[in-house]
Amino acid sequence: MKNSYLEKFEKMRIAGKLASKTLDMITEYVKPGISTDKIDQMCHEFIRDNGGYSAPLYYRGYTKSLCTSLNHVVCHGIPSDRTLDEGDALNIDVTTIVNDYHGDTSRMFSVGEVSIKAKNLIDATYESMMKAIKILKPGTKLGDIGYEIQSYIEEKGFSVVRDFCGHGISNIFHEQPNVLHYGKKNTGIELTPGMTFTIEPMINSGKYDTKILNDGWTAVTKDKSLSAQFEHTVGITENGYEIFTESDKGYRKPPYN
Repeated sequence: MKNSYLEKFEKMRIAGKLASKTLDMITEYVKPGISTDKIDQMCHEFIRDNGGYSAPLYYRGYTKSLCTSLNHVVCHGIPSDRTLDEGDALNIDVTTIVNDYHGDTSRMFSVGEVSIKAKNLIDATYESMMKAIKILKPGTKLGDIGYEIQSYIEEKGFSVVRDFCGHGISNIFHEQPNVLHYGKKNTGIELTPGMTFTIEPMINSGKYDTKILNDGWTAVTKDKSLSAQFEHTVGITENGYEIFTESDKGYRKPPYN
């Protein structure tokens, strides 16, 4: 059984490493004055020059290489000529393809000095993801993941987005299972060795309701409250888990220095 997924895990490591290295690379450039289009271009070139391909590019008609979600944008923000301002909170979501396998990860970035509310939201979002990851092992159920995130986040006074979730990922970008970021303990399917999926909580400072803008992609908070997200791609091992998208530089949450 074990040998059946070792080759997959090795490919997932390579794709995941390129995704995390892309975010490591762009970190020093995320500052007031740079456009999200420029971030997209730089990341696209870095992925290409390091033997990969940007999975979002032309995916279901999407025309950019990554997603840049600012402030009250929950996810799937489209890079544009919008330049970053002091105090912006930005999520950059990168998915690479290397040898047909995917690495999917996102991080929040603080542009200059952000508000205390934004900092607290960003910190809580990261911690909720890691709390969920740390319980992963064979026998854990999908509902346990959602419970860890939801119980922690709601205790902090924030809300968990319901309209988007994590997903299975391997040589297919989005596959089963769906990984909800809210839920009840001991519900859902049981995790087994060899499973690979993302955990990517989207957390709002206000209510969890979202809406999609007219571009068909950009999801925003209905109440215009701040939103934050982090994402890792993980695999279930014989006795625990592996994170495929950890930063080589030790970057976890802002400030990155």
